[in-house]
Amino acid sequence: MCHGTDIKGTGPLANKSSPPTPDLTSSNFKQRLKEYPGVIVSSVILRPNGNLIPKTLQENGVKIPPHAWSVQDLRDLNQYMSGVIAKSRRA
Repeated sequence: MCHGTDIKGTGPLANKSSPPTPDLTSSNFKQRLKEYPGVIVSSVILRPNGNLIPKTLQENGVKIPPHAWSVQDLRDLNQYMSGVIAKSRRA
């Protein structure tokens, strides 16, 4: 909804996000991921009041079912997203 299928911050809610939805294929984000491998996981778990649903999604009526994240879930998420970002190509 925010990052878009191309993970470049082009989703239908990208322009409603504050701060703007980042382009996960940018060299800056890839460098950040390299320097801090947990950046993806921290963006999921370090939300105010433990809320895992981004404010932009909530304000636009996007419903995400609650999920009790395990340590393995967070490791899997980080591994998957790191792979997707590493393989992305700028158009």
